[in-house]
Amino acid sequence: MAIPVIDFSNIESEGEERAKTLALIANACEEWGFFQLVNNGIPVELLERVKKVSSQCYQLERQEGFMNSTPVKLLNELLEKKSEEKLEDVDWEDVFTLQDDNEWPSQNPEFKETMSEYRQELKKLAGKVMEVMDENLGLPKGSIMKAFNGGEGSDVAFFGTKVSHYPPCSRPDKVNGLRAHTDAGGVILLFQDDKVGGLQILKDGKWIDVQPLENSIVINTGDQIEVLSNGRYKSVWHRVLATTDGNRRSIASFYNPSFKAIIAPAQELIDPVTKETNQAYPRFVFGDYMAIYAKQKFLPKEPRFQAVRAI
Repeated sequence: MAIPVIDFSNIESEGEERAKTLALIANACEEWGFFQLVNNGIPVELLERVKKVSSQCYQLERQEGFMNSTPVKLLNELLEKKSEEKLEDVDWEDVFTLQDDNEWPSQNPEFKETMSEYRQELKKLAGKVMEVMDENLGLPKGSIMKAFNGGEGSDVAFFGTKVSHYPPCSRPDKVNGLRAHTDAGGVILLFQDDKVGGLQILKDGKWIDVQPLENSIVINTGDQIEVLSNGRYKSVWHRVLATTDGNRRSIASFYNPSFKAIIAPAQELIDPVTKETNQAYPRFVFGDYMAIYAKQKFLPKEPRFQAVRAI
């Protein structure tokens, strides 16, 4: 089994090809929660630069720190003890986040130029993907983006980019690359390594590899899309395995609601007869949800929905 691969260029066409693409994306959102977009509109030349500068950034500014990090020290201690245990509460991951207003790596000027350009392109792609979701769900165009921006008004939704590397690990049986979780936010756009695997999703009780595919963007739906779609689109469990060779690159961009945004199932998707007794998701402020998620990221999502303060 492999997650769906969809040619996104057909979304710009008309007639039968566009209808087929819409149907493929709808099925991917409903049945998988993950899919890959090829011909996604991101220039290949830009993606090649992103690969280069992210690799250089790790080598110049991150690698030494990772080798002295807590996961490395804990794994070494475990191996020295010849313990049969596994490290359960750490991840074999080097990670930092890019936002418009935080500090970026500075040793390579090309990094900021390239990643700024890349983030602009990914943000546009996120908007297109959300419009397709609107259309497939039968919502007015711009509904999801409007909800994430707190209703009418300015562009206040959160757009962050998480740059991760998963270096080679001598004992991948002893540590997770990244523990299993669902994503808290909205639409996630991942530019993953096209050679080193490791990403898996949970599908029908089985862990399935997200196959490396050159120049594709992997899309997955977060918890807030599940709520807005009233459960039509599910956020799904995923994880990253540690591996013995290869330094896996993973660049995930998150289009998430503003912390002040009020999230609830779209009115168009609530059955007017059963809404009082059969609404699985409360109406809540996203910032309140994130406060719970910060403590429960690696636990099941359903108690988070129940714990968040309904308004």
